[in-house]
Amino acid sequence: MSIVGKGVLQDSPCSRPVVTLHSTSNRAEIPGLIGTPSSVSIQDEIRADFGWELAADLASAHALHDFCEESGVPGWTESGRRDCLARIRAALFDAHLTVLGAAAEPEDVVIAVERGHAIVAADGAIGVLTELDDPIREVAWTHVVCVVSDADGDSAHLALAAARGIPFLLHGHGDNQAAWQGLLEQSETAPANLVLTHQTPSEIDGMYNPGGFTDGDRAVCIALAMGIAPDRIHLAGFRTDRIGRWTGSTAPERKLRKLRWMATILDRSGVEW
Repeated sequence: MSIVGKGVLQDSPCSRPVVTLHSTSNRAEIPGLIGTPSSVSIQDEIRADFGWELAADLASAHALHDFCEESGVPGWTESGRRDCLARIRAALFDAHLTVLGAAAEPEDVVIAVERGHAIVAADGAIGVLTELDDPIREVAWTHVVCVVSDADGDSAHLALAAARGIPFLLHGHGDNQAAWQGLLEQSETAPANLVLTHQTPSEIDGMYNPGGFTDGDRAVCIALAMGIAPDRIHLAGFRTDRIGRWTGSTAPERKLRKLRWMATILDRSGVEW
């Protein structure tokens, strides 16, 4: 799909990158990502609904933590992850934010760029940028702050984001251990910088539970946990009536059921969609 010819870059402030990830000092002072009681407690309801065990979520989360700590990759260590989170916070400070969901279309990205929004992509939705033509595609990449992912999106698109240096907020849950391990073991395409999230009521050093369930609504919970006001968070490509084309391999009936939980979380968040 061609997006060239819309005049987005002609004498426009969006011809300049709006997102810069500054390095930071005093990392010990950087707050974590604390979800609201509602956005965290709903995870117990979801586990019960699907018949999932908390033990499986804990095992994957701890394995992800240990894998990163033992990797020797500077951006994957606890201090590196803390610094990455600080840079993401700095990029989103006082910004309007567009979260790209699994049904996002190229026009959604163009609108976000025209409005000067920072962009957060939910997992495989980052692939929508590949459907833009230059020069708007390259401009759009400068607006992308991070990818929120449980590593089940299209590997080629996730690899493209990683190759461009986009940080990942990588999530560990009960049935995705093979997915996150596969992403991180591909050294030529693995993200250089990570923040780790989980979905358990336990405190895990160097990981965060911002609340939420799917990559899309978890991205919203992350933004809210960073103190971004709900009216500054804009959603694109969030659907409950059909499965978005950027969704990874999934069982359709179960995915639609997950999307209904996503809707519940978004409705509670106060973010319009």
